[in-house]
Amino acid sequence: MSETLQGAATATAVPASDADLLAQTVIAVRTAGSALRERFGEVVGYETREELMRALAANDDTALDILRPRLTRLRPGAGWVEDELDGGALPPGEWWVVDPAEGNVNHLHALPDWAVTATLVRENRPVLTVVHLPLTGETYTALAGAGAHLDGRPLRVSRTADLGLGIVATSQARPDEDEEVVRRVGRSITAMLFGALVVRTSVPATLHLVNVAAGRTDAFWQFAGARADLLPGALLVLEAGGQVSDAEGRPWTPQSDSFLAAAPGVHAEAVSTLSR
Repeated sequence: MSETLQGAATATAVPASDADLLAQTVIAVRTAGSALRERFGEVVGYETREELMRALAANDDTALDILRPRLTRLRPGAGWVEDELDGGALPPGEWWVVDPAEGNVNHLHALPDWAVTATLVRENRPVLTVVHLPLTGETYTALAGAGAHLDGRPLRVSRTADLGLGIVATSQARPDEDEEVVRRVGRSITAMLFGALVVRTSVPATLHLVNVAAGRTDAFWQFAGARADLLPGALLVLEAGGQVSDAEGRPWTPQSDSFLAAAPGVHAEAVSTLSR
């Protein structure tokens, strides 16, 4: 895992509270989103894996050139996670976990499902998060203990109490996944096709999780996964009144090999379905 601590403080004033920090993080993430929106529109062609990786990196760099210096000025002592595909526990202290182009491959294919995210993690717990959807202008925020919001409006998970009436979703954590994980994903989708009303399958995870937090869908699960695609949505769902665990119902951490976020009324049933 490639991670580095950032440099010393600048003359920029450090926010006095986490609420102030969240407000400043929103500005940084929205600015990065605007830069990515300017690059969006045409399908980016590629013929090799190397060309694909260069195109993905170009989008990442566009957003990171804005996010990294701004977020570093806000928390000069915080670490920075270099690879958005990394998982597992972080070292002690504060860390920025950023996905500069969540759903990057969708952006390259002129599909609308992508976002910019930034999450501050303190002692391995997410403290605040911002998820910005540049094409719609929507900004989802959560602050630990202070709720989840969409453009300032409070979010609440759904009241659905029957999985058979629910819309559920899953996502592919990464390309080239381990064969057993792929087979486990397939089995879980089959189980949910029998157990839920509708199953949605697409990337990225964060866009499904904002829908759970907003009460539009009832549950999201994923096997494997990285911090950057699960931590923002985990905090949003929790602060919107939802439940987060692994697929077996145990407490979820970034070291877990599965993830489930659901409305309380369907969480137990979702666990039972995924455990079959």
